[in-house]
Amino acid sequence: MSDFRIRFLGTSSAVPTRERGLSCSVVQYGNEVAIFDCGEGSQRSAIAAGLSFSKDCSIFVTHMHGDHVVGLLGLMQTMSLYRRERPLYVFGPKGIVEFIKYNHEILGFGLTYEVRVSVVRSGVVFDGEHSKYRVRAERSLHSVLSYAYVFEEKDKPGRFDPRAALSLGVPEGPLWSRLQSGHAVRSPRTGRIVSPDQVLGRPRRGRRIGFSGDTRPTKKLASFFRGCDVLVFDSTYGDQNSVNAKENFHSTAREAAELAREANVKQLILTHFSARYKNVSALVRQARSVFPKTIAAKDQMVYDLSELS
Repeated sequence: MSDFRIRFLGTSSAVPTRERGLSCSVVQYGNEVAIFDCGEGSQRSAIAAGLSFSKDCSIFVTHMHGDHVVGLLGLMQTMSLYRRERPLYVFGPKGIVEFIKYNHEILGFGLTYEVRVSVVRSGVVFDGEHSKYRVRAERSLHSVLSYAYVFEEKDKPGRFDPRAALSLGVPEGPLWSRLQSGHAVRSPRTGRIVSPDQVLGRPRRGRRIGFSGDTRPTKKLASFFRGCDVLVFDSTYGDQNSVNAKENFHSTAREAAELAREANVKQLILTHFSARYKNVSALVRQARSVFPKTIAAKDQMVYDLSELS
């Protein structure tokens, strides 16, 4: 997959700042887009990023707090003004159906496309027949019903061995493509059937991205995110505000790092910073003292997973 990246459209917590909008992260995967949370102003940030409003798109809402869901209404209207035609898939906790239905009726904006809304529960919530990824959900620990998500690329076939194919009498061309797609072919030279396992290496595990939403760190989430290539985690507070984190059901940067270490992830990206922090470098240092592979997200930052095997 040559196009696989995370673009951060909003990285502040409940209050936006001059530099940071409200929560919204976008996974661009080939010709598909998966959006995680949709705070107010997400459509403007999407336009600034040059994102297409016509691609296959699914939106995953972690919980029904305004800084994570209110922007969905504006995004839906903007998609319509851009004459979107493909269905839009929206997933979220209990209340998401009514939120979209009643606001759509009250605001009275027309849509050029179908909106298909689903209430999520723990487990696989999206696994499109033609999509090369799935999304799983797990309960997180916030002040309201909330879910974390894992974007999971489906396992890929092993690497193709051209020399093996040639030795089995399969010439370069369309038959190679069929073998790489998992289909057996007949050798034009020998007349024998050649199966994919004869020319492909071991299957490769798909890459995985975890999104925590707003949460306290929990053992359940550490297990849910285990082995993720990238973990995007709630880091609303620094050490000096650890009491606030507990009272408001958020995490500190250090707690995010401790969970990342326990979950054995490869990269931690901190996000959802309280507006009280004009500079988050101290939070990054606190996290790196526990988990060195830590960076801080910022609006319009792009993290590329294309080169990860």
